[in-house]
Amino acid sequence: MGICENLEPKRVFFYFEEICGIPHGSGNTKAISDYCVSFAKAHNLKWVQDESNNIIIFKDGSKGYENSEPIIIQGHLDMVCEKESHVDIDFEKDGLKLFIDGDFLRAQGTTLGGDDGIAVAYALALLEDGSLEHPPLEIVLTVDEETGLLGAKSIDLSVLKGRKLLNIDSDEEGVFLTSCAGGLRADCQIPVSWAAAEGTAYEITVSGLLGGHSGGEIHKERGNGVMLLGRALYELGQEINYSLASLSGGLKDNAIPREARAVLLLPQEDDGQLLLSKTDDICKTLKNEYRSSDPGLEICCRKLAESPEEAVDGISLTKILFLLRTMPWGVQHMSTEIEGLVETSLNPGIMKLEEDAFTLCFAIRSSVTSRKYELASRLAFITEFFGGEVGIHGDYPAWEYRAKSSMRNLMAGTYRELFQEEPRLEAIHAGLECGIFSGKIENLDCISFGPDNFDIHTPQERLSISSTEKVWKLLLEFLKRSK
Repeated sequence: MGICENLEPKRVFFYFEEICGIPHGSGNTKAISDYCVSFAKAHNLKWVQDESNNIIIFKDGSKGYENSEPIIIQGHLDMVCEKESHVDIDFEKDGLKLFIDGDFLRAQGTTLGGDDGIAVAYALALLEDGSLEHPPLEIVLTVDEETGLLGAKSIDLSVLKGRKLLNIDSDEEGVFLTSCAGGLRADCQIPVSWAAAEGTAYEITVSGLLGGHSGGEIHKERGNGVMLLGRALYELGQEINYSLASLSGGLKDNAIPREARAVLLLPQEDDGQLLLSKTDDICKTLKNEYRSSDPGLEICCRKLAESPEEAVDGISLTKILFLLRTMPWGVQHMSTEIEGLVETSLNPGIMKLEEDAFTLCFAIRSSVTSRKYELASRLAFITEFFGGEVGIHGDYPAWEYRAKSSMRNLMAGTYRELFQEEPRLEAIHAGLECGIFSGKIENLDCISFGPDNFDIHTPQERLSISSTEKVWKLLLEFLKRSK
């Protein structure tokens, strides 16, 4: 018996559990795409799969809806793979271990992939049920959304006839999104040099941060493990002579780093007491600063049994610390048009110190195109000053607000009548594929929605079971009214 055996809607959760058993992190989507192809074949549905593993599945309208305008239902196949440090999982090969926690479905020590596995599950449940009333359906499932909306950029949409799109990639039930920010990834890399080194090794770790989605949670002022470790290393260097042997932090550019780590070498004659004491002082200071946003924050120092034989030279160390102390991060501008909406931000999500380079990978987001590129230019100016270079990847456009939208009106009215609750129409700082789709399909009318799914892009991700059922009822009723 599956973990989701007794959950409603039964077939939605059946397919969601099936999806969770298939590894489908960004860049590893062949298996999940092939699963959808096998589904389409088994149900005698027309399908298209491209070289990137994007897939489109078609279903005719039900009786009485044969000549209705098609509805495009869209989500993405990939998930963000994050885990707790103690969890043993190979995201390339292993499925997720699900469990039920009250009203929530979760995964043991990892992200759940409700973003956006629930869209795929809804779509497959719709496609298999011959009893539903609906217009012709065009199901579009893209790949690598989480790494720059790459699938949406590469997919050929010329086979679609629909001009109305339901994007099921939002995480707050009752909130219907009508526009979103654009974004890009900037990989800032500077050269470093190494030298032979001796001394006693100490590990400095930042842990216990909440992290989160770099769009959805950036306004919550949560600590960034990469930048907090940079601050700690800078302050330690004001009083202590150390060499840097190792430095790392974060896993995804679009997830706020929860952890970071450095290995320092102290001269043999240094007993390490000042380092331990100073680290403790820095920890107390930062715990006070982040007492509300990250109550679990810890910065720890411990002596290691073995010492590395190399460390970056003094000039390289100065450059690294300069970058970590001066690179912008977090919210840069708030919208002056929509109260409470972040307009522009950036998140240093990955830090790597390798044989010949130090790299910081940023996710930049803005609903104002010029400010997106201005921020990338600032990063490039600082990086190139130290002889480095910046690689730009995954540049995607904002999704602009549409003044007149029959989709928006029908969805809001359906939600209001079904649940006697007032829907909220909002913009979002996170990126959605609607902007790219709107650029490819003339006069496309879009709306984005989904069930409650909390703490996405973190191991605390949890999908509301009751909200999933509620949104399923909304989806069915919306399609029934789209005649």
